[in-house]
Amino acid sequence: MSGEPSYTTQLQAGLGLIDETQRLFELLEPGMGSRQLFAKALESGQFPLVSARRLDNIVRECFAPRFLRQPRVAENLQRLLPNLEREERLQVLMLHTARANVILSDFIREVYWPRYTSGRDGLSREDAVRFVENAVREGKTQKPWSESTISRVSSYLLSACADFGLIEARRSGSRRIYSLRLARRVAAYLAYDLKFQGLGDNQVLNHPDWQLFGLEWPDVRDQFKRLSLDGHVILQAAGDVTHISWQHKNMEEVIDVLIG
Repeated sequence: MSGEPSYTTQLQAGLGLIDETQRLFELLEPGMGSRQLFAKALESGQFPLVSARRLDNIVRECFAPRFLRQPRVAENLQRLLPNLEREERLQVLMLHTARANVILSDFIREVYWPRYTSGRDGLSREDAVRFVENAVREGKTQKPWSESTISRVSSYLLSACADFGLIEARRSGSRRIYSLRLARRVAAYLAYDLKFQGLGDNQVLNHPDWQLFGLEWPDVRDQFKRLSLDGHVILQAAGDVTHISWQHKNMEEVIDVLIG
C-alpha cells in the first residue's frame, strides 16, 4: 500500500448526490471555494429539507473533493453537464466520484466488472462485505475497521453504484446488474481530461479510469478509433505503437465541440 491512497469512509457523507450536485453547480460562481459555496447554498433556499450541518458536509466532503480540487474542472462541467443526456451525466459524475473515493473506484473495477463479464446477473451485500474485509486485511485502510464500519461502507458502495445506474436500487437481496456502455461524448471528455493532465499518449490509453467503464487496452484503442471518426483525434497505430494527434487545443474547446 506504500504510496497509494488509503481507503476512507468519506462516501458516508454522500453517495451519488445526483440532484444535489446539479443544484450546487447551478449556484457555483468562478473562484468559489467550498466555504463560499456552502454559504450561497444555505442562503439560496434550494435545500429546504437539508440541515445546515448536513449541507456543509455535502459541500466539503462530497462536492469539493470531486469537483473543486483540480483547476477548471467545475467550470468545464458547469457548461457540459446541462447539455448531456442523463446517462452521460451519470457517467461523468461517477468518474469524478470514483477519483475522489479510491475504495469506490476499486470496487467498480475489481468487483462490479468481473461479476458483469462473468455473466452474473446480480451483486450482493456479501460481495461488498467480502471486498471491504479483504481491503482491511490487506492494510488498505489507515487503521483496522470495526465490523459495523465494514457493514456501513459495504452498503455505501452498493448504494453509490445504484445511484450511478450500475445496479438495481433496492435495499435488500441481490441487486440486478445493469449493462453500461461508455457514451461517445463521455469518452471524448475522459480522453481529453487525461491528456490535459499532462499525460503522454500511452499513459492516456493505459489509464485505469477506462476500467471504470469496463474497458481494457484493446477496448480503449477501439474507443479512440471512434473518437477519430468523430474528428476528435487522429489515431496512428502500428502494432503495439500508437500515436495520437489531438485535434482540440484546450478543454474549453472540447466542451464547445461536445455541446455544439
